[in-house]
Amino acid sequence: MLALKYLLVILGIGLFGSSGALVVYDIYLSSQLRRLLGRRRDETTGEFLPEGSAEPDRPLRPVRWGLAQRLAAAGVLPLLLAFSIAVVPDGFAGVRVSQIWGARPGTLYPGVHLITPLVDSVELYDTREQVYTTAASQVANAKDPATTNGQPEVLTVQAREGLNIGLAVSVRYRLDPQRLNYIHANLPRAVGDEVVAPTVATIYRQLAPNYITREIFATKREELRLSASNAITSRLASDGIIVREVLLRDLKLPEEYAQGLEGLLLKEQENERLGTETEIKQKQVKIAELEAEAQKSRDVKQAEAQAQVRVLQAKAEADSMQYTLPLKQKQIEQSKLEAQARKEATLQNAEAAAQAKIIDSKAELERQKNLSDAEANRIRVTAAADAERMKFEAAVLKQNPMLIQKIIAERLSDKLQIMMVPIDGKNFFANDVLRSAFSSTGSSASAEDAEDGAPVTAAQKRSGRRP
Repeated sequence: MLALKYLLVILGIGLFGSSGALVVYDIYLSSQLRRLLGRRRDETTGEFLPEGSAEPDRPLRPVRWGLAQRLAAAGVLPLLLAFSIAVVPDGFAGVRVSQIWGARPGTLYPGVHLITPLVDSVELYDTREQVYTTAASQVANAKDPATTNGQPEVLTVQAREGLNIGLAVSVRYRLDPQRLNYIHANLPRAVGDEVVAPTVATIYRQLAPNYITREIFATKREELRLSASNAITSRLASDGIIVREVLLRDLKLPEEYAQGLEGLLLKEQENERLGTETEIKQKQVKIAELEAEAQKSRDVKQAEAQAQVRVLQAKAEADSMQYTLPLKQKQIEQSKLEAQARKEATLQNAEAAAQAKIIDSKAELERQKNLSDAEANRIRVTAAADAERMKFEAAVLKQNPMLIQKIIAERLSDKLQIMMVPIDGKNFFANDVLRSAFSSTGSSASAEDAEDGAPVTAAQKRSGRRP
């Protein structure tokens, strides 16, 4: 729509320019035609006559006034249409101002609006949030990042003691779009500098004397800000200004008072620290007492619990003994019966063992008797066999006497070799050996027989064997 407005303006101006250019062009052509017609030659001499000597009754080219008037009339219409279109940009609102009735009610919000051309006009107001800022001092003004866009004024108020305090205040506000006709009719154009600034300064200067400097600096700073915010909001709301927020950024105290207050605050902080430490110590002592009482209570409860447990255990044991005693009696009776049974079993075992021993002794006697009989029988049989053998040997030796020497030689050593020699051989070393052997063999056999008390026969002496 804004492009259409500019297009209509260009079209109207173009039509007006075309009308003027047409008139100027026609006048120019007429003047040129008149100049050319005035220069005619002399019939006699052939030279051009001076200008202005042309015939006065010759007609000139007419100016097209009608076409120019129609073009001008056609140019008026686009301009009127363009002047009847009002465009309100974003962040702004407009007031329709009439040349006859003044500010008209109603607000023109961002967008396209139609107005009466050449009668009504639109005054635009910024409806976005704006910030009014003050500084606590000139030094703080240079260092405060909130004052980079300009050099705001320094706001100084007096406390109850009469000391000057610098306040750094920021007020966020915006114009009420619904009351722009009232603002346009009653308030100055520069609302921030001529309305907001005096109101903020006046309210803070009215409220500051209700507090002492120390309270403003320490304890009641937020209270002062809230009171000033409420007062500023109500005061500016009556003028159609909506206050969003009032901030108290900084305070600037006098140098001497600031130093003294700093020392006092340090002492108060030290006092508060000592008080806090004292309270901590007291609480620690109280905690220790409570812990001791709790431990005592726990010990008492634990002892009571142990006593109750013991009582319950005793009761349980007493209750269990009612059932245990009969069981013990039964166990004792069972033990007696088992002991009696073991005793009877032991007696029976002893009798059985005695009988077994008697039987074993009888069997042993019978066995020994049988062994004796067997041994005697063996001895008799052996003796009979030896007797028979000896008789046979005696017969053999009687027939062959040389066998005695062979038997003696075999008994002397296994390594000796037997050599047969005549019995009556002389100068033979074996004769003496054989005689000594026979003599020693005979003596030993006689001694053994004497020890055994058994008679020795001549054949046994010759053979060297015992019966």
